[in-house]
Amino acid sequence: MIPNLDTLMYWIGQSAVVLMAAAGVLEAGRKRFDLFGMAIVALAAALGGGTVRDLLLGRPVFWVADQTYLMCALGAALVTFFLARVFVLPARLFLIPDAAGLALFTVTGTKAALVWGAPWLVASIMGVTTGVVGGILRDVLCNEEPLVFRGTLYATASWTGALVLIGLLDLDVDARIAAVSAGSAIFLLRVAAIRWGIGLPRFRAKGA
Repeated sequence: MIPNLDTLMYWIGQSAVVLMAAAGVLEAGRKRFDLFGMAIVALAAALGGGTVRDLLLGRPVFWVADQTYLMCALGAALVTFFLARVFVLPARLFLIPDAAGLALFTVTGTKAALVWGAPWLVASIMGVTTGVVGGILRDVLCNEEPLVFRGTLYATASWTGALVLIGLLDLDVDARIAAVSAGSAIFLLRVAAIRWGIGLPRFRAKGA
């Protein structure tokens, strides 16, 4: 049985929270934070983007309206924290769940903005906000240069996927197919950027 769109988007959102919380713990692990510090980083990574989106749109903040998101984020943070104490995890492992979380959050954020009545450009920016702000908060808390500002495609991949989603919906493509297609495009673009170092041109002043 194929789930209806509301159910599908709900579980996509929950999955994104879990993935971003896990990625937050893996990234913060290099800083040797204690359990409380790890939980704060994970919550910022998992909930930060959607919180900013909802505040900008004047919507009820999603994890306040439904504390299941908060519980999933905390649960994923705790499980990842203790798994890392048992198993040796590669230093760059967080990049894969981060890419998946970016894709899922962008799709849910864009769709939420469209449902709220935002015009297409604003909706695409809200999708990017949902996808990247949590990662920015995570990196700032870890005293790292935010991943989104480094060389490989990150926010660009998110925005591309948001525009793909909006374009497909405008063409009356089934919303579930549009969501899966846009999310897949974001994930594959981000993974390709990591694999082959694809990025935007960096600022370089002439004569510097």
